[in-house]
Amino acid sequence: MIKLDHINKYFGELHVLKDVCLEVAEGEKLVIIGPSGSGKSTTVRCMNFLEEPTGGHVYIDGKELTSRNRTHLVRDTTSMVFQQFNLYPHMTVLRNLTLAPMKLHHKSRHEAEALAYHYLDVVGLRDKAHVYPTTLSGGQQQRIAIARALCAQTKIILFDEPTSALDPETIQEVLDVMIRLAKENITMVVVTHEMGFARQVADRVVFMADGQIIEEGTPEHFFEHPENERVRQFLGKIIR
Repeated sequence: MIKLDHINKYFGELHVLKDVCLEVAEGEKLVIIGPSGSGKSTTVRCMNFLEEPTGGHVYIDGKELTSRNRTHLVRDTTSMVFQQFNLYPHMTVLRNLTLAPMKLHHKSRHEAEALAYHYLDVVGLRDKAHVYPTTLSGGQQQRIAIARALCAQTKIILFDEPTSALDPETIQEVLDVMIRLAKENITMVVVTHEMGFARQVADRVVFMADGQIIEEGTPEHFFEHPENERVRQFLGKIIR
Protein backbone atom coordinates (compact mmCIF):
# COMPACT_ATOMS: atom_id res chain seq x y z
CA MET A 1 0.00 0.00 0.00
CA ILE A 2 2.88 2.38 0.72
CA LYS A 3 6.43 2.32 -0.56
CA LEU A 4 9.16 4.81 0.21
CA ASP A 5 12.05 4.38 -2.22
CA HIS A 6 15.32 6.02 -1.14
CA ILE A 7 13.64 9.09 0.36
CA ASN A 8 15.80 12.06 1.27
CA LYS A 9 14.49 15.27 2.78
CA TYR A 10 16.35 18.50 3.42
CA PHE A 11 15.14 21.57 5.28
CA GLY A 12 17.69 24.07 4.06
CA GLU A 13 21.06 22.62 5.04
CA LEU A 14 19.50 20.16 7.50
CA HIS A 15 19.41 16.59 6.17
CA VAL A 16 16.32 15.25 7.96
CA LEU A 17 15.71 11.97 6.10
CA LYS A 18 18.65 9.99 4.76
CA ASP A 19 17.89 7.42 2.08
CA VAL A 20 14.82 5.97 3.83
CA CYS A 21 13.36 2.81 2.25
CA LEU A 22 10.16 1.40 3.70
CA GLU A 23 7.19 -0.67 2.55
CA VAL A 24 3.82 -1.09 4.26
CA ALA A 25 1.57 -3.97 3.23
CA GLU A 26 -2.20 -3.78 2.86
CA GLY A 27 -3.85 -4.09 6.26
CA GLU A 28 -0.52 -3.86 8.10
CA LYS A 29 -0.22 -1.96 11.36
CA LEU A 30 3.21 -0.30 11.29
CA VAL A 31 4.45 1.63 14.32
CA ILE A 32 7.38 4.05 14.01
CA ILE A 33 9.23 4.95 17.19
CA GLY A 34 12.45 6.71 18.08
CA PRO A 35 13.82 9.77 19.85
CA SER A 36 12.56 13.27 19.13
CA GLY A 37 14.10 14.75 16.00
CA SER A 38 14.78 11.37 14.42
CA GLY A 39 12.61 12.01 11.34
CA LYS A 40 9.55 9.97 12.32
CA SER A 41 6.92 12.63 11.62
CA THR A 42 8.67 13.78 8.46
CA THR A 43 8.64 10.20 7.19
CA VAL A 44 4.89 9.93 7.68
CA ARG A 45 4.26 13.36 6.19
CA CYS A 46 6.23 12.34 3.09
CA MET A 47 3.79 9.44 2.64
CA ASN A 48 1.04 11.88 1.64
CA PHE A 49 3.24 14.72 0.37
CA LEU A 50 2.43 17.06 3.24
CA GLU A 51 6.21 17.20 3.02
CA GLU A 52 7.53 16.69 -0.50
CA PRO A 53 10.73 14.63 -0.54
CA THR A 54 13.88 16.30 -1.81
CA GLY A 55 14.81 13.03 -3.48
CA GLY A 56 13.41 9.54 -3.96
CA HIS A 57 9.99 8.19 -4.85
CA VAL A 58 6.73 7.56 -2.95
CA TYR A 59 4.20 4.97 -4.11
CA ILE A 60 0.63 4.70 -2.81
CA ASP A 61 -1.40 1.62 -3.73
CA GLY A 62 0.99 0.92 -6.60
CA LYS A 63 0.99 4.43 -8.07
CA GLU A 64 3.83 6.91 -7.81
CA LEU A 65 2.85 10.02 -5.88
CA THR A 66 3.80 13.22 -7.68
CA SER A 67 3.15 16.93 -7.28
CA ARG A 68 0.78 16.63 -10.22
CA ASN A 69 -1.45 13.79 -8.94
CA ARG A 70 -1.01 14.29 -5.19
CA THR A 71 -4.43 15.87 -4.51
CA HIS A 72 -6.45 13.19 -6.26
CA LEU A 73 -4.37 10.18 -5.18
CA VAL A 74 -4.00 11.16 -1.53
CA ARG A 75 -7.66 12.14 -1.23
CA ASP A 76 -8.76 8.75 -2.52
CA THR A 77 -6.40 6.58 -0.49
CA THR A 78 -5.16 8.29 2.65
CA SER A 79 -6.45 10.02 5.78
CA MET A 80 -4.38 11.54 8.56
CA VAL A 81 -4.76 12.16 12.27
CA PHE A 82 -2.52 14.99 13.53
CA GLN A 83 -1.04 15.85 16.90
CA GLN A 84 -3.18 18.97 17.27
CA PHE A 85 -6.62 17.66 16.17
CA ASN A 86 -7.10 20.41 13.49
CA LEU A 87 -10.87 20.54 13.91
CA TYR A 88 -12.77 23.59 12.69
CA PRO A 89 -13.75 25.42 15.90
CA HIS A 90 -16.64 27.34 14.28
CA MET A 91 -18.35 24.16 13.08
CA THR A 92 -20.19 21.54 15.11
CA VAL A 93 -18.73 18.08 15.44
CA LEU A 94 -21.25 16.78 12.90
CA ARG A 95 -20.31 19.48 10.41
CA ASN A 96 -16.61 18.73 10.90
CA LEU A 97 -17.30 15.10 10.00
CA THR A 98 -19.60 15.68 7.04
CA LEU A 99 -17.69 18.49 5.33
CA ALA A 100 -15.14 16.40 3.43
CA PRO A 101 -17.51 13.57 2.43
CA MET A 102 -19.90 16.14 0.95
CA LYS A 103 -17.40 18.55 -0.61
CA LEU A 104 -14.69 16.13 -1.75
CA HIS A 105 -16.48 12.83 -2.20
CA HIS A 106 -19.82 14.26 -3.35
CA LYS A 107 -21.98 12.38 -0.88
CA SER A 108 -25.44 13.66 -0.08
CA ARG A 109 -26.07 15.23 3.31
CA HIS A 110 -28.05 12.16 4.33
CA GLU A 111 -25.19 9.81 3.34
CA ALA A 112 -22.55 11.97 5.02
CA GLU A 113 -24.51 12.26 8.26
CA ALA A 114 -25.17 8.51 8.33
CA LEU A 115 -21.40 7.96 8.02
CA ALA A 116 -20.69 10.54 10.70
CA TYR A 117 -23.08 9.01 13.22
CA HIS A 118 -21.72 5.54 12.51
CA TYR A 119 -18.15 6.60 13.24
CA LEU A 120 -19.18 8.71 16.20
CA ASP A 121 -20.57 5.45 17.59
CA VAL A 122 -17.22 3.78 16.83
CA VAL A 123 -15.34 6.38 18.90
CA GLY A 124 -18.08 6.55 21.55
CA LEU A 125 -19.12 10.17 21.05
CA ARG A 126 -22.52 10.16 19.31
CA ASP A 127 -23.88 12.47 22.02
CA LYS A 128 -21.36 15.17 21.00
CA ALA A 129 -22.58 15.51 17.40
CA HIS A 130 -24.10 18.97 17.84
CA VAL A 131 -21.56 20.60 20.13
CA TYR A 132 -18.51 22.63 19.10
CA PRO A 133 -15.00 21.17 19.42
CA THR A 134 -13.86 23.82 21.89
CA THR A 135 -16.32 22.43 24.47
CA LEU A 136 -14.62 19.02 24.38
CA SER A 137 -11.59 17.67 26.20
CA GLY A 138 -8.40 17.04 24.26
CA GLY A 139 -9.04 13.31 24.27
CA GLN A 140 -12.56 13.79 22.96
CA GLN A 141 -11.32 16.14 20.22
CA GLN A 142 -8.76 13.57 19.10
CA ARG A 143 -11.41 10.85 19.01
CA ILE A 144 -13.50 13.17 16.82
CA ALA A 145 -10.45 13.67 14.60
CA ILE A 146 -10.16 9.88 14.26
CA ALA A 147 -13.87 9.68 13.37
CA ARG A 148 -13.29 12.37 10.74
CA ALA A 149 -10.47 10.32 9.22
CA LEU A 150 -12.71 7.25 9.17
CA CYS A 151 -15.48 9.19 7.41
CA ALA A 152 -13.19 9.51 4.40
CA GLN A 153 -13.33 5.70 4.10
CA THR A 154 -9.77 5.46 2.84
CA LYS A 155 -7.62 2.33 2.87
CA ILE A 156 -4.81 4.05 4.77
CA ILE A 157 -4.80 6.13 7.96
CA LEU A 158 -1.62 7.88 9.08
CA PHE A 159 -1.28 8.88 12.74
CA ASP A 160 1.34 11.49 13.64
CA GLU A 161 1.87 11.20 17.41
CA PRO A 162 -1.89 11.31 18.09
CA THR A 163 -1.53 11.33 21.88
CA SER A 164 1.41 13.72 22.28
CA ALA A 165 -0.80 16.77 22.94
CA LEU A 166 -2.99 15.00 25.50
CA ASP A 167 -2.79 14.86 29.26
CA PRO A 168 -2.12 11.43 30.82
CA GLU A 169 -5.74 10.91 31.85
CA THR A 170 -7.06 11.12 28.29
CA ILE A 171 -4.31 9.26 26.42
CA GLN A 172 -5.81 5.84 27.07
CA GLU A 173 -9.25 6.72 25.71
CA VAL A 174 -7.65 7.60 22.37
CA LEU A 175 -5.44 4.51 22.39
CA ASP A 176 -8.47 2.32 23.11
CA VAL A 177 -10.14 3.62 19.94
CA MET A 178 -6.97 2.96 17.93
CA ILE A 179 -6.70 -0.55 19.37
CA ARG A 180 -10.24 -1.27 18.19
CA LEU A 181 -9.42 0.13 14.74
CA ALA A 182 -6.38 -2.11 14.50
CA LYS A 183 -8.70 -5.11 14.36
CA GLU A 184 -10.15 -3.80 11.08
CA ASN A 185 -8.62 -4.24 7.62
CA ILE A 186 -7.22 -0.71 7.60
CA THR A 187 -3.59 0.00 6.81
CA MET A 188 -2.27 2.03 9.77
CA VAL A 189 1.04 3.84 10.13
CA VAL A 190 1.45 5.24 13.63
CA VAL A 191 4.19 7.49 14.97
CA THR A 192 4.03 7.20 18.74
CA HIS A 193 5.95 7.10 22.01
CA GLU A 194 3.37 4.72 23.53
CA MET A 195 5.33 1.49 23.82
CA GLY A 196 2.42 -0.48 25.27
CA PHE A 197 0.35 0.36 22.20
CA ALA A 198 3.21 -0.63 19.89
CA ARG A 199 3.64 -3.95 21.66
CA GLN A 200 -0.09 -4.72 21.58
CA VAL A 201 -1.09 -3.53 18.11
CA ALA A 202 1.89 -3.43 15.73
CA ASP A 203 2.53 -6.07 13.12
CA ARG A 204 5.94 -4.45 12.70
CA VAL A 205 7.92 -1.82 14.61
CA VAL A 206 10.39 0.52 12.93
CA PHE A 207 12.97 2.43 14.96
CA MET A 208 14.37 5.66 13.54
CA ALA A 209 17.35 7.73 14.66
CA ASP A 210 19.22 10.54 12.92
CA GLY A 211 16.95 10.39 9.87
CA GLN A 212 17.51 6.70 9.21
CA ILE A 213 15.77 3.40 9.91
CA ILE A 214 18.06 1.69 12.40
CA GLU A 215 16.10 -1.48 13.12
CA GLU A 216 12.75 -3.07 12.34
CA GLY A 217 10.98 -6.25 13.29
CA THR A 218 8.01 -7.77 15.08
CA PRO A 219 7.10 -6.38 18.49
CA GLU A 220 8.44 -9.59 20.06
CA HIS A 221 11.81 -9.17 18.37
CA PHE A 222 11.94 -5.46 18.97
CA PHE A 223 11.07 -5.40 22.67
CA GLU A 224 12.63 -8.70 23.71
CA HIS A 225 15.72 -9.07 21.49
CA PRO A 226 16.71 -5.78 19.82
CA GLU A 227 20.00 -6.11 17.99
CA ASN A 228 21.10 -2.47 17.73
CA GLU A 229 22.76 -0.86 20.73
CA ARG A 230 21.06 2.48 20.00
CA VAL A 231 17.68 0.74 20.21
CA ARG A 232 18.59 -1.00 23.47
CA GLN A 233 19.63 2.32 25.01
CA PHE A 234 16.37 3.97 23.93
CA LEU A 235 14.18 1.18 25.28
CA GLY A 236 16.18 1.09 28.50
CA LYS A 237 15.35 4.73 29.14
CA ILE A 238 11.61 4.56 28.49
CA ILE A 239 10.67 1.04 29.66
CA ARG A 240 11.08 0.49 33.34
